Amino acid sequence: MSTIKVLHVIARMNVGGTARYVGDLVENIPNSALVTGYVQGSEIEDPVVNRINPHRIPHLGRAISPLNDFKAWLELRKLINTIKPEIVHTHTFKAGLIGRLVPGDHKRIHTFHGHLFDDHSFSVFEKLVITLAERHLAKKTDLLISMGEKVGWELRAAGIGVSKQWASIAPGVNALPLIDKSKAREILGLEAGVFLVGWMARMTGVKNPLLALKVAKEMPKVQFVMAGGGDLLELVAKSASANVAVIGWTDAAIFWSAVDCALSTSENEGMPIALIEAQLAGVPVVATDVGSNSEVIEDGVTGVVTKNDASSLTRALEFIISEESLFKNLALQAAEESTRKFSLDDMLRRHVSYYSKLKA
Repeated sequence: MSTIKVLHVIARMNVGGTARYVGDLVENIPNSALVTGYVQGSEIEDPVVNRINPHRIPHLGRAISPLNDFKAWLELRKLINTIKPEIVHTHTFKAGLIGRLVPGDHKRIHTFHGHLFDDHSFSVFEKLVITLAERHLAKKTDLLISMGEKVGWELRAAGIGVSKQWASIAPGVNALPLIDKSKAREILGLEAGVFLVGWMARMTGVKNPLLALKVAKEMPKVQFVMAGGGDLLELVAKSASANVAVIGWTDAAIFWSAVDCALSTSENEGMPIALIEAQLAGVPVVATDVGSNSEVIEDGVTGVVTKNDASSLTRALEFIISEESLFKNLALQAAEESTRKFSLDDMLRRHVSYYSKLKA
């Protein structure tokens, strides 16, 4: 394993796949450390943080604030000068902006866990500013990593970096410790003996939970459960039809033990770890064709990838539910293919290899 000192930088470690991805790198590659800010608003910090004991930068957060961002830059510069890492590895836009502008003779790596091109919470002008910033920052970066080949292609098409700077590394994900389905539903307060569609993500604009509610309304005889927190949680709970249980954040192992099929309605994704965990649990996924979803879900083999509208998603779910033999085969293939494609050992090995090449 690596003897190279690597400092990972991320704005906040809220519950989700990105936090688990970064956490796995820090926990499993020697001489790795993490610096992060704090979650904000209704967000919950991922439990992995308790095992890592990160360095904290109080002014580092997701929201854009010129004054706080400058203070975060000063705090990070001081920390880098103290720790003297050989590589600073940043994750997501805010940390990538601040972290790559800190001077020093260390190497710089930035990982894109997705992009903002399809995120309707950003205006056209904001997306342009971010794209121009990423083009400039790419010139200061030794290695650009995308989670998913498609995400990398789309970023290069936007003029961010050149091909020789880029690598794509799929996330490594371990199967969750599943429990009996009836026990999981009892714990979550869900009905036994029914086909259950599960949606699990941050309840915010880019994940489009309101689209999931539209799908549920078109399928009143099918039970749905939605898990997650975020700024839209209250609206989702108030708007949910009678066949939808909204349960807030819950343990992913219990959740995927309880459901039969997963639904993803995101407008933008990298390679969503939650959906990989679902497939590892033998849960087929119906998802919108955004980001690198099609690299996670093999259409017609491990699940269905379809258009980003309620009618398309509804038809896909109805097809899966009505064909029992198809559903069983999708469930089997989902577990087998995800085990093969998303190895944690392979993810760690590839990162160590790139770290070593940069310092050679």
